[in-house]
Amino acid sequence: MDLVNLADYAAAAQARLDKAAYEYYAGGALDELTLRDNSAAYRRIGLRYRVLAGVGEPDLRTSILGHDVSMPIAVAPTAFHRMAHEDGELGTVRAAGEAGTLFILSGLSNTAMEEVFAAASGPRFFQLYIYKDRAVTRDLVARAEAAGAQAIVLTVDTPVWGKREADVRNNFSLPAGLSVENLSPAGKADFPAGEGSGLANYVASMLDGALGWDDLDWLCSITDLPVLVKGVCVAEDGALAMAHGAAGVIVSNHGGRQLDGCPATIDVLPEVVEAVAGRGEVYVDGGIRRGGDVFKALARGARAVFLGRPVLWGLAAAGGPGVGAVLELLRRELADTMALVGCRDVSAIGPEYLVERCGNEGRTS
Repeated sequence: MDLVNLADYAAAAQARLDKAAYEYYAGGALDELTLRDNSAAYRRIGLRYRVLAGVGEPDLRTSILGHDVSMPIAVAPTAFHRMAHEDGELGTVRAAGEAGTLFILSGLSNTAMEEVFAAASGPRFFQLYIYKDRAVTRDLVARAEAAGAQAIVLTVDTPVWGKREADVRNNFSLPAGLSVENLSPAGKADFPAGEGSGLANYVASMLDGALGWDDLDWLCSITDLPVLVKGVCVAEDGALAMAHGAAGVIVSNHGGRQLDGCPATIDVLPEVVEAVAGRGEVYVDGGIRRGGDVFKALARGARAVFLGRPVLWGLAAAGGPGVGAVLELLRRELADTMALVGCRDVSAIGPEYLVERCGNEGRTS
């Protein structure tokens, strides 16, 4: 099978995964309005290009929190990589390193952070939920520091777990032999199958649903690592994240898996960038399926984008090498877009290259 775009990788992954696993990765909350709009919103933005710009081969290099990366495309935290392929998180982190980009390990990984970070050759961050048991949370942070994590990524959009109806129908639970390895020392690595989503029941019993900004203060006080806040989708929260010690934010709606009906991340990105006002770095995830989408996100103010499902599709299709192929595919598409638009390097990408599509008319974005 010739895999020439991300849709091909998604189809290959669906053919290889069992129904429950595929629908866990692919699904969103409730009617999946936000899930679909995350990608559709990119189609509503057009590109305004220049010719005879003397671009040659564009320079994609940038940095994320001071760490040099080969391109503004990095790996978002997603759970349960060994459910996609036996290579699991080890295959993904190695592929990210070979691509010269950053990897964020999910706190809900099937491989312990110590093993994953030992296999990393590029920048690596650790994604964290704050648990009801603060001792568990504190231990995860300390272990991440000791294992070589270079930042903590705090997910903040889960006061309750979004209802993912496919998981409920499938009575989703992890396959035999897989567990939440980072929580093994706390005796909380397994969640049982049963009626409805076993994962939803598990996290409801574990996560603190009453978090406030003082909890971000607390997290920043127990680590010397920079903290990114993931799940910001309005200007006010971007400003508050900066005021409470964050090094930056990831504009994210959890891939459409939490609040259904909220806006696409690319649509709210500019207001968050404006509110952060250069006090920290701003990134975005959700719905990115082409190199042109990466360009549009950068033009609207993101420093880099993070890929979630596409990485999983590459992993499911061909293990670690499949992840590398997905990253290379997006790299090449971004480079081609920059050359065709007339943009020499990523620092030169700005809103002057965008138009909003409205019927047959367009206006500068």
